Amino acid sequence: MKECLTLMDTHGMLPNIREHSFRVMQVAVFLGEALARAGHSLQLPLIEAGALLHDLGKTPCLGTGHNHALWGAQILRDLGYPEVARVVAEHVYLEQKNGNPGFFREAEIVNYADKRVLHTRVVTLSHRFVDLQERYGRTPEARARIAVNQANSQALEGKIFASLDLTPDDLLKINHGREQ
Repeated sequence: MKECLTLMDTHGMLPNIREHSFRVMQVAVFLGEALARAGHSLQLPLIEAGALLHDLGKTPCLGTGHNHALWGAQILRDLGYPEVARVVAEHVYLEQKNGNPGFFREAEIVNYADKRVLHTRVVTLSHRFVDLQERYGRTPEARARIAVNQANSQALEGKIFASLDLTPDDLLKINHGREQ
């Protein structure tokens, strides 16, 4: 975690983005630990680092039109963190489809966790995607991409919670400091 904090500082991560990243990390680690208890093999340190650094490229990309996920992933690859870079690259859109219900990738957990956090609050997927449509759905193409991403996130949510004795609404308790 210390290395992640240093990277956040080095790359000038804004305080609001840092706070968002910490909340995404809480959700991702909570889900990763729950899935591990359910018998799924996951690298929890990779989930933690990927969640903390998922928006590493966001601050330098603000107002530029650059893809912050790919920008952040490139920074991490250049620094010698290829596994974390793969997770960061997929935090907006999952590149690899993984329909195997018995197998999870760390990128899926971080991607889903990011979709559940609006600024610093854990929200439902529908709430998050309303916000994404309002903020980023300026063109028909953008609205269509967001709608596809929402459908993919809903499918991923079904896959994750099919393995757990939890519901998606249980994540809302994280807002109140009750993670279980």
